Amino acid sequence: MESDRRKFPRLKAPVLCRPAGLLLRLFAPSQERRAIDISLGGMRIFSDDPVKQGQRLELELFLPSGPNVVCKAEVAWVEELPKDAPARYDVGIRFTELREQDKARLGEVLAAEG
Repeated sequence: MESDRRKFPRLKAPVLCRPAGLLLRLFAPSQERRAIDISLGGMRIFSDDPVKQGQRLELELFLPSGPNVVCKAEVAWVEELPKDAPARYDVGIRFTELREQDKARLGEVLAAEG
């Protein structure tokens, strides 16, 4: 069961994300996406553009207060969604590089939501 493998509990939190810079187009142009659920280890998002399991990403996270967080991540899994879904793909993302101070800030946001 997937939830048994998680190191960190996943919560719904007011965090938006987008690809860092213009090198990767993970989302529709000029569209930020809200994380469906997020933890210190990763997050789940919807995407209209195809991504592949194992694909490496650089993401910018928008926390409710303070500066944005830029982190490196990897696509853990991808599921195609039905036609009536809010996007074409459901995507699990694992954070691979997150600075300690950014991890602490994200932890504060998650603690406030938990």
